[in-house]
Amino acid sequence: MSTTLYALYAQVAPTAAPVVSLAEIDRRPAGEDFPTIPVAGLGLTVGEAAAALFETAAEDLALPVPSTDALYVALTAAVNTLGPAGIADITPTFEGLDADPVEFPEVATCRRFAYRLALSFWYDQARSRPMTAGEVGVAVYLSSLNRCRMDDFRQLRDRKLLLARAIHEGATAVPAETLIRLGKVMSGELGGVDRDRSREWLYKQALPDYLRRLFAFNLVQFNRSQPAPLIVRPDSGGYLVGLTPPPGPDGQWLRPVRAEW
Repeated sequence: MSTTLYALYAQVAPTAAPVVSLAEIDRRPAGEDFPTIPVAGLGLTVGEAAAALFETAAEDLALPVPSTDALYVALTAAVNTLGPAGIADITPTFEGLDADPVEFPEVATCRRFAYRLALSFWYDQARSRPMTAGEVGVAVYLSSLNRCRMDDFRQLRDRKLLLARAIHEGATAVPAETLIRLGKVMSGELGGVDRDRSREWLYKQALPDYLRRLFAFNLVQFNRSQPAPLIVRPDSGGYLVGLTPPPGPDGQWLRPVRAEW
């Protein structure tokens, strides 16, 4: 990376934060793919949380898409209403429901929301979330992946592995704070949300090639079959790039345009 780019990235780099070992604060029980969701003195599995939301709040949470904090408030209310026995009673029935998003949209929605909550509580004394499309796009831009026609890229046999390597390479090339700030501007420019033109000068200096920006963003914006790591916000301050979680209940990863804290 050039000295000029280092100087540009330094303008959006974070202040020093305490060193955190993510491996030591991973909340997953041994042998489990997901952590439990701590709520009202309980530790709910993804399935139990989805069942509780479905039983008490499915219709209220459909639109607009709630923040993760709003989901947690709704889950807390559901747990207080149903109690441990009620959740244990409804979970097997809920898990047996068809998750077809067309015929049973509330089932699929509640499972996706519970998955988001599990991601949020992945680490102890921290919150985490999926990378946004803009952040993943910035990571691809910063990687060594060559730009090509989209149709040509889709024909590559190892395209998923190449893209995974590119995301990891780019996401670790700059401080997480820098990745987040540049990603927000990319989501504004190319995703059409919360555009902040006051930050675009630095963004376009750091990521000057428009065609490469467009290629990187288009490659990942709707590609929910491509995994990406979590963004972690420790309670002690700062941001980190976390591990890559398993896919959600529909076999896909989340790729929001806005940050879903």
